[in-house]
Amino acid sequence: MGDWQNFDNRAVIGRALRLRREIDEFEARWPEPEARGEEALPSFSWAQLERQLVDLAATPAQAAMAKHLVSGTQKLAPFKPTEMVLREILCMTWVLLDENFKSEAEAGSALTS
Repeated sequence: MGDWQNFDNRAVIGRALRLRREIDEFEARWPEPEARGEEALPSFSWAQLERQLVDLAATPAQAAMAKHLVSGTQKLAPFKPTEMVLREILCMTWVLLDENFKSEAEAGSALTS
């Protein structure tokens, strides 16, 4: 049983190290700007974001994906720079609005049809 625990620990450590690398790469590309008294965006909740993404989604399958995409982003958001979370939200929106995007399940059913 100890071997499985070590395997699980290595997997968790690996994910944490990948996340740290992603954050480091993001911050190297987009360093934190100096405070210039810029106006902040209005705040909104994760539930409001999810509701809007579901409504904007191009297909019912993409609308169903919104909940999972928002949940995943929300779970990792506390560990990431704010601008990185913003970028992920923009990427989610792009995927959900793309009428040509096919999930793996949709692509598989299209091949068998």
